[in-house]
Amino acid sequence: MSKKLYKSSDRKLCGVCGGIANYFDIDPTVVRLLWVLFTLAGGSGILAYIIAAIIMDDEPDYIDMNN
Repeated sequence: MSKKLYKSSDRKLCGVCGGIANYFDIDPTVVRLLWVLFTLAGGSGILAYIIAAIIMDDEPDYIDMNN
């Protein structure tokens, strides 16, 4: 069975870092910290996050309670 990358329901902003952490079976905090470091190092992390948030699908069982 192949893995698929989804935005996580464990969200801080859009669920991108949580989804990447789920995909690689690591702690979401580590991914979030690395993302902040990349953003501070050159700023490209912001653009990458926006693109990932647009492109990645939500988890199939995720229900948005805000709408």
